[in-house]
Amino acid sequence: MIIDFHTHVDDVPALGWHLAASDVLAQMDAAGVDQAVVMTITDAPEVNEDALQRIAATCAASGGRLHGFVRVHPWYEQAAELVAHALDDLGYRGVKLHGVSTLADPGGEPVLRVLRAAAARRAPVLFHSGDDPFVTPWEIAAAAAAVPEATVVLAHMGGYAHTADALAVAEEFPNVLLDTAAMPYPAAIGAAVERLGAHRVLFGSDAPGCPVPLELAKIRLAGLTDAAQALVLGENARRLLDGVGA
Repeated sequence: MIIDFHTHVDDVPALGWHLAASDVLAQMDAAGVDQAVVMTITDAPEVNEDALQRIAATCAASGGRLHGFVRVHPWYEQAAELVAHALDDLGYRGVKLHGVSTLADPGGEPVLRVLRAAAARRAPVLFHSGDDPFVTPWEIAAAAAAVPEATVVLAHMGGYAHTADALAVAEEFPNVLLDTAAMPYPAAIGAAVERLGAHRVLFGSDAPGCPVPLELAKIRLAGLTDAAQALVLGENARRLLDGVGA
């Protein structure tokens, strides 16, 4: 089974974003991907008051192929409550945090409240990681250190300029995993598997903006063994998704 750990569905006309579930599913079909994690590209409740309902409905209509991650703005007092509601009542399987849009310090109490709510439910937290303030791997490391029981996933493997830092953070903190979404370097994916173990790397695409077939091809160009590739492409994601609430 192949599971894409990073896709988006949202509709934000003011920003020119029209990310349809049908587009994600069509790309999955073209690449032979069975299931995917899906989240909005805006933060609830600040920009998108209907985010929880949109993703819940999208997943319900997917025939079990899509699994929701709730994207929240941690500065809002109700953020942890929104996470609890999404995970406990709406069938969500994880949380997404994006420091570029929220300007929230990963080591600050607002983010840690959200992280603790997720950890209490064994739900993974996918942090956007990259080259901007509040999203570099070592900044996110503060969150992983403060809540060691949480499963922290660095999306994009640290981005273009901070891939080495993402690997170093994951080596130091055993609760940190990496997703490969939009990672341009297959060799870096291979290095992550070699240094961390295949059980700590997750295939992600960032669809529909980044084509699933292209992102999947990078995994297959990374020089992994068949056993490692099976873990990265689906078994790791399945383990995390099945463990929520267990």
